[in-house]
Amino acid sequence: MRSTEASRPFVFVTRPIAEQALTELAGFARVDLWDDEMPPPRAVLLERVARADAILTLLTDRIDAAAIAAAPRLRVISNLAVGVDNIDLDAATRAGVAVGHTPGVLTETTADLAFALLMAAARRIVEADSYTRQGRWRTWGPHLMLGRDVFGATLGIVGWGAIGRAMARRAAGFRMRVLYAAREGKAGAKPGPHAAGKLAGARRVSLDELLRESDFVSLHVPLTPETRAMLSGREFRAMKSGAILINTARGEVIDQRALYEALASGHLAAAALDVTSPEPIAPDDPLLSLPNVILTPHIGSASHATRLRMAQIAVANIRDVLAGRLPRYCANPAVRLRKPH
Repeated sequence: MRSTEASRPFVFVTRPIAEQALTELAGFARVDLWDDEMPPPRAVLLERVARADAILTLLTDRIDAAAIAAAPRLRVISNLAVGVDNIDLDAATRAGVAVGHTPGVLTETTADLAFALLMAAARRIVEADSYTRQGRWRTWGPHLMLGRDVFGATLGIVGWGAIGRAMARRAAGFRMRVLYAAREGKAGAKPGPHAAGKLAGARRVSLDELLRESDFVSLHVPLTPETRAMLSGREFRAMKSGAILINTARGEVIDQRALYEALASGHLAAAALDVTSPEPIAPDDPLLSLPNVILTPHIGSASHATRLRMAQIAVANIRDVLAGRLPRYCANPAVRLRKPH
């Protein structure tokens, strides 16, 4: 019995995930769980991956070339996220390590949050709640907490992937005019009920036109060298006066200092951010001083059903590689899989 257990693959899981998914993983592997809310310290991470056949990571775990080089047995990194910007994909591919991720499953959940943030910023929900709790509500007044209309407004969607298109479908219910800016290849996504821009009457425009015309700008791009700080001082100045920014993508796609200046000056009416740079946001970040900024702690996919499904996909990606095949959701499909030790 002892030798049979020792022969099972060893999987390091960097944080507690859904219990059901952990049980599934334990059915075919030895599980070493880092049972803490905070990420494992760097030294612990390197020590654990050194003997791991697989690791199940979160987006807060930095799996760089050094970590991959320290893991001679490693065959798969399974990231419980859509994005893989925390992983050195080139180093993983060179080492024969497959990188799995969890696309698709969190599309609708993240779009729900993005639209909720849009509504909350437009109607100043967080400000109004605080105003009421502080005992400042004395009477009804015609100028009290005036916000922006959503129905019939123009929504600019930056990024036309699955979440951007899901955002457009929600906007259709509010009869919003939808503009979108996309990388080459995205606008021509395969036609279908969820891909076609015409679903919401969306029109592709340049980023500059989108910023000029939109009452609301919602960001849905991956973090790449091209998208890092894609919205900075020039772009914020180009936005319509009184516009509102929503970001559920990655904090690094905007210049936060420039955003603060655009908000503090009154040029932008509000911002609602589920992501910041760094995460968590620095306690002295000036954005925290502004009442017209809504900040949530990166909860775009945070529903019970979605997080369970993400964990199950992450486990399935590991199972695939340990069985000798590419993960069903592979971020580096050109990899030639490392042979098991």
